[in-house]
Amino acid sequence: MFYRLCTFNKGLLIPGRGLTQGSQDPKEQGPLHIHEVRVKLREIVGASTNWRDHVKAVEERKLLHGFLAKSQEGLPPRRMKDSYTEVLLPLGGQPELREKYLTVQNTVRFGRILEDLDSLGVLICYKHSKIQAAQRSPLSIVTALVDKIDMCKKSISPEQDIKFSGHVSWVGKTSMEVKMQMLQLHGDEYTPVLGATFVMVARDSENKGPAFVNPLLIESPEEEELFAQGELNKGRRIAFSSTSLLKVAPSAEERTTIHEMFLNTLDSKTISFRSRVLPPNAVWMEDSKLKSLLVCHPQERNIFNRIFGGFLMRKAYELAWATACSFGGSRPFVVAVDDIMFQKPVEVGSLLFLSSQVCFTQDNYIQVRVHSEVASLQSKEHTTTNVFHFTFMSEKEVPLVFPKTYGESMLYLDGKRHFNSWAPVNLMTKNYLVEP
Repeated sequence: MFYRLCTFNKGLLIPGRGLTQGSQDPKEQGPLHIHEVRVKLREIVGASTNWRDHVKAVEERKLLHGFLAKSQEGLPPRRMKDSYTEVLLPLGGQPELREKYLTVQNTVRFGRILEDLDSLGVLICYKHSKIQAAQRSPLSIVTALVDKIDMCKKSISPEQDIKFSGHVSWVGKTSMEVKMQMLQLHGDEYTPVLGATFVMVARDSENKGPAFVNPLLIESPEEEELFAQGELNKGRRIAFSSTSLLKVAPSAEERTTIHEMFLNTLDSKTISFRSRVLPPNAVWMEDSKLKSLLVCHPQERNIFNRIFGGFLMRKAYELAWATACSFGGSRPFVVAVDDIMFQKPVEVGSLLFLSSQVCFTQDNYIQVRVHSEVASLQSKEHTTTNVFHFTFMSEKEVPLVFPKTYGESMLYLDGKRHFNSWAPVNLMTKNYLVEP
């Protein structure tokens, strides 16, 4: 990971190559302040800061349906540089802002960074799909997937300024891939901290159906390579979904793995399939769980009056970190986030249930899965909204985790697949230190 992402020229176009802030407004040529991102998003869609006015705001957005394109061909192509955006998080110069991002270990809260990335990704997509004739955007752009977030920095200081940047790198009919990077000031220059790939989808004014987005105009071999990578990412996601353990049986190799683990837990004294014992330095999967419950208040709503996706990611990450910390017995450091699916929006007022579980371990690495579901205050029915996958590195070697049931065995294999999708390149280095 460190080897791949600390050469950002392969994953994101940068200003040094002629890519500049997308807006033509001279006031917007410099980096935005982090607090301006949410302000601009509210202006773009006409969202109110007053919860009591949200019904009125939704009614007003119905009037924007006439600005929606009937086909993608009716929209002007946009360049990658048109959506390029820089955002400054001035931790070094604003101690009062630093408190919001500070951990007790004097590092930066990674959950807060997830929130900022989510907001920036949405703003970038609104820049790409801006309609000049409309004062407010008729599109409802929402996060569909966090494809990957890779760390390449040993630590994030709470006392140095941070800069985010990103742009649209691939476009489908109604979806957009956004590549972003985060850098931190060291001396006189910014150095890479992480790279992120998000997928956003465009919906109509009321967020009820898909809407077309502007096609992407490719202007250089580098941009062509980025766009081709977006196509590969899409194909990889489709292939991964088609082989999901929820749809097809495990491979022969995976079945052998599970059977060997089962045999390793049989009690040789009883010679019985029902008598199970743990091998040395091992933990049952069922004993690696943590759960939490949140009441979804209006304070955490997004510009469409649903619960902010970044808030959900932050809460899921913090629970996952606590799970990895409890399991490993030392402070874990996040090294990768991938395949976060936003399957269903979370309504304000819902009860949000988060369940975190260690599903795979290797050496000092811990793979944690967080399952999110909601229950309305009027019914007891639970609905899955998100599934999160986090890879942590512990300060010391951690126990092996063993499944007991077939369902846990599938979780184990799924966790192993997610870990292996990251591990082949990234185990070259262990220079990670990012805490919640």
